[in-house]
Amino acid sequence: MSEPPTIAYLGPRATFTHQAAWKAFGKEAAYAPAGSIDEVFAMVQDGRARQGVVPVENSNEGVVTSTMDLLADSSLSITGEIVLPIRLALLSLSDDLSQVKTVFSHPQALAQCRIWLQENLPHAHLMETRSTAEAASRCREEPGTAAVAGRLAGELYRIPLLVEDIGDWAENLTRFIIFSADQAQPTGNDKTSVVVSIKDRVGALYAMIRPFGDHGINLTKIESRPSKKKAWDYVFFMDFEGHREDPEVKQALEEVGEHCLYLKILGSYPKGRVEEY
Repeated sequence: MSEPPTIAYLGPRATFTHQAAWKAFGKEAAYAPAGSIDEVFAMVQDGRARQGVVPVENSNEGVVTSTMDLLADSSLSITGEIVLPIRLALLSLSDDLSQVKTVFSHPQALAQCRIWLQENLPHAHLMETRSTAEAASRCREEPGTAAVAGRLAGELYRIPLLVEDIGDWAENLTRFIIFSADQAQPTGNDKTSVVVSIKDRVGALYAMIRPFGDHGINLTKIESRPSKKKAWDYVFFMDFEGHREDPEVKQALEEVGEHCLYLKILGSYPKGRVEEY
């Protein structure tokens, strides 16, 4: 019996990316945690992993810029997406909030529960870590500390949930992408992601997006990022409904390309839905 393909993800164990990978591939798949988003891409690029899973955007904090930049430069393709509700909890071996002097977590997780922390732990020292899982690990080792992390981290590191659902927003979603050297086949319920660089002239942006409306394609997202090639030069990341093999999408992309200096299809893949926590 052949071994299952390796799935690289932004680690360590018990991060929300780990949880997203579990949702996509099941708990029995072979997983390889990476220390950075760059390393996840590298592992898939050089064949150490068949597919990779990384976060790409949060509904409240915005895009993950390193993921966007790597997608623009990589030859790999997006083949799927997972949307997870982010439920943050305060994990601690302490029995009471008054015993917590330091709170560990990833900067984004701390930002997502800033109001709760100010109101309930105003005197606690906030310490940034590389991941929520690392925060859980550290709070297990150091008395008088707590971690802002997910329930999975509490289960794997055996740390009780002192307070559940401490996020400042009731709806807090993070979108994760799956990518590989292959391309996803059409399913009839797909979306496509592209990155483009437009010509520096009046009306260029309008000319770029008009073909989508002309062909009845729903453009769901447009995001600008510095091109990093010269000052004040930008590229645009766009998501829209449909697969690159759909006739209307093909025609629209041909017309978009006529108004762009550069157009790269990042992938066509099945649209994700919000997963159960």
